[in-house]
Amino acid sequence: MKVFVAGATGALGTQLVPQLAAAGHDVIGMTRSSAKADMLRALGARPVVADALDPDAVARAVAETEPEVIVHQLTALKGEPGLRDMRNPDRFGAMTNRLRTEGTDHLLAAGRAVGIRRFIAQSIVAIGTYARTGGPVKTEDDPPDLDLPVMWRSGADAIRYLEDAVTGIDWAEGLVLRYGAFYGPGTGISADPEALLTKAIRKRRFPIIGDGAGIWSFVHIEDAASATAAAVDNGGPGIYNVVDDEPAPVREWLPFLAEQLGAKKPMRVPRFVVRMLAGEAPVLMMTKMRGASNAKAKRELGWQPRWFTWRVGFAKGLGE
Repeated sequence: MKVFVAGATGALGTQLVPQLAAAGHDVIGMTRSSAKADMLRALGARPVVADALDPDAVARAVAETEPEVIVHQLTALKGEPGLRDMRNPDRFGAMTNRLRTEGTDHLLAAGRAVGIRRFIAQSIVAIGTYARTGGPVKTEDDPPDLDLPVMWRSGADAIRYLEDAVTGIDWAEGLVLRYGAFYGPGTGISADPEALLTKAIRKRRFPIIGDGAGIWSFVHIEDAASATAAAVDNGGPGIYNVVDDEPAPVREWLPFLAEQLGAKKPMRVPRFVVRMLAGEAPVLMMTKMRGASNAKAKRELGWQPRWFTWRVGFAKGLGE
């Protein structure tokens, strides 16, 4: 099929485009920068240059290429947030929030105009995705967390806007992929010593907060791309958790990751100290967050993660 990838030069896009091309799809990669056109050609895509926040440019790019599928991978996050960003997430995530609202609208309108068959969009498993009640691992049917710190509500609202807009269309099949925390090449957790979380862990600036009971779900960037490629052909409309097989508490995965990176054991910091420095959000992430089940994605998308657990991925997959 003819597949239009918005955000084709991001960490996930650069993994996804070659997988789609290898599967025989005709891939169109949208980028805001003409300087990245050659990179997209090398990855196997036909480049188109358009600003995702310019509705006319997006409409023109989609009309000229007439795709059957649009894949929305647009974000503007430059690495992982630091403590100051945690206290002021509106500043850190403002552009990504616009891409998840305005950008989604522009892509949906352009796709409807040319009669696409399927629209696939990126979401995340993070603070706010699932309510901090009940068991540690959630499915797509579980309710969201609506009781968030005020400074984090705009980001959560933008994600819910995207999810509702995509799953609510009745003129095409709308799929939302809730990715776990990325690791691997081009992400914040990788073999690159300058990767932001790698660097923070090596400098002991990413501590275990409180009891470290928050449950995180991870996914290797290669597996996130393979699930997305699978969603081009498989699965019905709806939401899918794209995570590995082993959601785990911070107190388990963070010391293991530090060991794999050759770093000292992470420090333990009381909750009240972090609250003073960065507010309530990081405390919730590290102590109360819920993980996600990948059973639906495996069953309905026909997807199997290569890196089925972070234990193997952190040990062997950070550089590939």
